[in-house]
Amino acid sequence: MRVDVITIFPDYFGPLELSLIGKARGTGILDLEVHDLRTWTSDVHRTVDDTPYGGGPGMVMRPEPWGQALDAVGAGTLVVPSPVGKPFTQADAHELAALDHLIFACGRYEGIDQRVIDDAASRMPVREVSLGDYVLFGGEVAVIVIMEAVTRLLPGVLGNADSLTEESHAAGLLEAPVYTKPAAWRDREVPDILRSGDHGRIARWRRDQSLLRTAARRPDMMASYPPSSLDKADRKALDDGGFQITPPGVAE
Repeated sequence: MRVDVITIFPDYFGPLELSLIGKARGTGILDLEVHDLRTWTSDVHRTVDDTPYGGGPGMVMRPEPWGQALDAVGAGTLVVPSPVGKPFTQADAHELAALDHLIFACGRYEGIDQRVIDDAASRMPVREVSLGDYVLFGGEVAVIVIMEAVTRLLPGVLGNADSLTEESHAAGLLEAPVYTKPAAWRDREVPDILRSGDHGRIARWRRDQSLLRTAARRPDMMASYPPSSLDKADRKALDDGGFQITPPGVAE
């Protein structure tokens, strides 16, 4: 995958040299270039922002350097982190991981002149995405988060690809609690079932815990989980945990 990141703070992306993303870059799985937006300015002060039309607080990023920067990196899928964007999900990460070329535009101040987004959309797919209902100083942190979510899905990045199928959000549910050695720590013990060696019972326990954790912590996820994907044992686990789930075809 080729990735181009455009920002006024290139040094912000030093962490992308570390961990599995750094390894993916080293092995050629990920071709990542970070570009300084100020490269495409033409004045001595390397200005990238100006006051907003219509008045108001803050500054807006000018279209000229952005237009030239996007022209220079070529066509791909443009991803713009923004508080007005669509919430970013694991499904979005999978869709982006299937693409050949991603371009990330890191906005600052009050954002990027809307004409930049509109112009880019005339020649490439554009996605405005949000990490949540809050505002950051700029898009750099969001891009690092999205890069982590996407890169780990690329073939060859994770040592054990099976972990992708068992983690939170992979199947629309939160992951069950996890434990490791020692078996007892500060008077707290690992659940006996996980030490039983009975893989069928362990799988059932993990499924139950996943359902209960999702219902308790993310009722919005549980509400959108397909009822047809819940079997009798699933419904019993939820019912025993105090969560009522309407069976398929039964009105509330």
